[in-house]
Amino acid sequence: MHRLALAIALGGVVAVALPAPGALVALGLGIFATAMGWLVYRRRAATGAVRLAGAAALTIGLAGVVLAAARIAITFAAIGHLERMLS
Repeated sequence: MHRLALAIALGGVVAVALPAPGALVALGLGIFATAMGWLVYRRRAATGAVRLAGAAALTIGLAGVVLAAARIAITFAAIGHLERMLS
């Protein structure tokens, strides 16, 4: 499960750079990776390496969420600016 969480987190960070729906995909993958990373990290019976991978997935997933949210905010700001210019 920790490998899957890391793969989803990295996919979310990469999806930020994709065109059109990339930010929304990154937001979804980042939230999912954050939740999976938290679940992996919480398991006390897991080894240290597995828990560390869960923490890494949580961190990378949060970075993907922040980057996607920033991209969406910049997009909305640009649309607002264009609307003010054209009216």
